[in-house]
Amino acid sequence: MRSNDQKSIRLARRLRVDQTDAETVLWNRIRSRRIDGNKFVRQEPIIGFICDFVCREKRLIIEVDGGQHNESAADAVRDERLREKGYKILRFWNNDVLGNIDGVLRTIQTELADAAPHPTLSP
Repeated sequence: MRSNDQKSIRLARRLRVDQTDAETVLWNRIRSRRIDGNKFVRQEPIIGFICDFVCREKRLIIEVDGGQHNESAADAVRDERLREKGYKILRFWNNDVLGNIDGVLRTIQTELADAAPHPTLSP
């Protein structure tokens, strides 16, 4: 029997292939250190949750959500558990990413500038 980590990894790989249009648009703008040299990974398993985009060094998680996440109690619990582990979470609606990508990128850039590097990942 495979561990939960292996299941999370398989799910994350499948989600990378099956990205939403909004996730694809955002990924194409943040990948390859395109925001001030900050590296992002996508569909990253963290404490049992698959996070859309993560800057490990700055401990920043970006979630791109559709309407099914509106006032989701599960998302609130998830976010709280991730915050307890030292992560900051930014959530954007799909229509914000698709209709205002420059505003979304400015918000991410501001958050990255304000975030201190994670002590165990700093040079």
